[in-house]
Amino acid sequence: MAFIDYYSILGIDKNASEEDIKKAYRKLARKYHPDLNPNDKEAKTKFQQVNEANEVLSNPENRKKYDEYGEHWKHAEEYERAKQAQQQYQYEPGGGGGGGRWQEGYTGDFDEGMFSDFFGSMFGNRRSGRQQAKFRGEDFHAEVNLSLREAYTTHQRTFTINGENVRITIPAGIANGQKIKLKGRGGPGINGGPAGDLYITFVIEEDPHFKRIDNDLYTTANLDLYAAVLGGETTVNTFTGKAKVKVHEGTQNGTKMRLKGKGFPVYKKEGEFGDLFVTFNVQIPKHLTERQRELFEELSKLQ
Repeated sequence: MAFIDYYSILGIDKNASEEDIKKAYRKLARKYHPDLNPNDKEAKTKFQQVNEANEVLSNPENRKKYDEYGEHWKHAEEYERAKQAQQQYQYEPGGGGGGGRWQEGYTGDFDEGMFSDFFGSMFGNRRSGRQQAKFRGEDFHAEVNLSLREAYTTHQRTFTINGENVRITIPAGIANGQKIKLKGRGGPGINGGPAGDLYITFVIEEDPHFKRIDNDLYTTANLDLYAAVLGGETTVNTFTGKAKVKVHEGTQNGTKMRLKGKGFPVYKKEGEFGDLFVTFNVQIPKHLTERQRELFEELSKLQ
């Protein structure tokens, strides 16, 4: 497993305070956020690295393990248990027959040499004559790209993991960057240990017509001059189809209208939706006929 320097990713040193970590994370998360860097794969990778670094360093317990064990920090507890076991038992080689036994009562210092390949053993190496500890398998991480419309409805996806097809249900309202865990779908355990987990991160692509913020949707709609001046009805696009709305007399360009319950579904809350906010763009007519021009001139004189 390659070493990842989380401090370098956040641009801080090892003596950084919790507040320093928080400030660095916020700054970089804004800089590389997918919403601000659409279709930028490098920015997306940076954003993921920044999130991963923050998850480790912002947690005091995880940070302590990371500082001591580096890339193996997730297995720190297994390492300590193995270390304690070494302090309690000593292997006594056998005679010419090659047999041997573990002798209890050894209280000497921890032999770093004997455990120098400890982490290597977690990934499949074995040393003859020594009992093998059980270790949990490695966690896997994957990304799933969804369109905004796919995220709008509950649907199923099938993945192939370690040669096995796994079907999951993606609930409506899943958020960009949200993670779910599939227990036991990660790497196999070592020496009979439990398998790791699979963490899936969802990446929601931007929609050309609707912008999503939390559970609300935002869009624009053209409004002809006559409806804006006189009022009446107009048709706007919602995420699920068209809807007729009333327009007040004298509606100004840039006016916003709220359509309650026409936004995005609330995650795992069936029947609950955010709102849709429509911004009107008042359209000025072009290529007036002579009669239309005359009428506008008359109106102008009345003003």
